[in-house]
Amino acid sequence: MSAAAETAETSSASETEALGARIAAGLRPGDVVVVSGEVGAGKTTLIRGACRALGVEGPITSPTFTIGQRYSGRHPISHLDLYRLSGLEREEPALLGDYLDADSIGFVEWPAVAEPELAGRKALEVRLSHAGGDSRRVEIRAASRRK
Repeated sequence: MSAAAETAETSSASETEALGARIAAGLRPGDVVVVSGEVGAGKTTLIRGACRALGVEGPITSPTFTIGQRYSGRHPISHLDLYRLSGLEREEPALLGDYLDADSIGFVEWPAVAEPELAGRKALEVRLSHAGGDSRRVEIRAASRRK
């Protein structure tokens, strides 16, 4: 993935996973990828492709009801799904820090709930949208990070 903004279209779940793998190729520990889009847009499918490319072998599912999953790959990987939260005010203060640390690569679905807490942690912002049938439009852009 280049440092500039990029737009791609996928026409199947396997193509969306392959795009996730391309994204993963440029990630390193400490990076956080925020993934947004409406329900069913392919957020978890994209993350599954990235996790596979990062060496995760077991099941990769959306942690909607558990908030977060941790996976073992070439690096520790965290996957958060904040869909069920209306904000972080009622959550443990360390929720993000427990999952998004300097040693792991993080993926966060429904990230708007955690703004501005995520602002300085993001490496990439990915937005998926339905483009008719099984097609998805995927916008990827580098995010500004704290120095």
